[in-house]
Amino acid sequence: MENRSLVTIAEHSKEKILYLLEMAKEFEKKPNRKILDGKVVATLFFEPSTRTRLSFETAANRLGARVIGFTDPKVTSSSKGETLKDTIMMVSNYVDLIIMRHHLEGAARYASEISSVPIINAGDGANQHPSQTMLDLYSIYKTQGTLENLNITMVGDLKYGRTVHSLIMAMSHFHPTFHFVAPDELKMPDEYKIFCDNLHIPYYEHQEFSEEIINQADILYMTRVQRERFTDLMEYEKVKNVYTLRNCMLDNSKDNLRILHPLPRVTEIDYDVDNNPKAYYFQQAKNGLFARQAIICKVLGIEI
Repeated sequence: MENRSLVTIAEHSKEKILYLLEMAKEFEKKPNRKILDGKVVATLFFEPSTRTRLSFETAANRLGARVIGFTDPKVTSSSKGETLKDTIMMVSNYVDLIIMRHHLEGAARYASEISSVPIINAGDGANQHPSQTMLDLYSIYKTQGTLENLNITMVGDLKYGRTVHSLIMAMSHFHPTFHFVAPDELKMPDEYKIFCDNLHIPYYEHQEFSEEIINQADILYMTRVQRERFTDLMEYEKVKNVYTLRNCMLDNSKDNLRILHPLPRVTEIDYDVDNNPKAYYFQQAKNGLFARQAIICKVLGIEI
């Protein structure tokens, strides 16, 4: 039987991505559709989440499914030593779909290989976050009118930021130019730069977050420096406030510029940016509902 799990966006062709975006567009027009009546969806969140969990659960509910799951592994048998394998094998007996976030890279891949039902990767450590990528793509498409030939600037934690890793892979179909802005400690991992090199995708690395770089961008993708990924808190303290976007820095930016952020933010976007019409991160989060409705239907083989 075909494994319809969504583990990484790299497994999706350009055509599949565009199809999902069209589905998201239809769900935005009419989000309440009881096409999953009788289905049960499990949300297994071994790591904290606000937007991803709530938008997936809202998506499932608006589609008519019932939702079970947990948000704290301490209240499950994993606190007693139950393995991920046993948890997945057990939960897959009860449900039609598992949506999982886990702190270990590769956990979603492993789960998809042993589960009898599809797995949606809601984030596996610093590796991939494909559903976030779909809502990012939908947000970019809505604000730019295209995905082709865009200048995308990524700022902040590019080492551990799974959202930027997934976005690079997805945008590779659409002839982007990337600018990577990060301190040396958090620079883009070599594997993603090699990925770009192999596909002849231009990218430029910067340590300074300047207005000159901002003014070139169509999309400015800000990220949080993730304290939870650091084993040495002294290293975190050195870089935690390395970049902050302020409203005055946008004065000469392109009219079509939109600022995205996977959220939550800490200090990397000043609150004075929120009222700027180029700030799109809250609308971006709303788009997550429609993108995740599309993903759920796709992995369950349901057409709309």
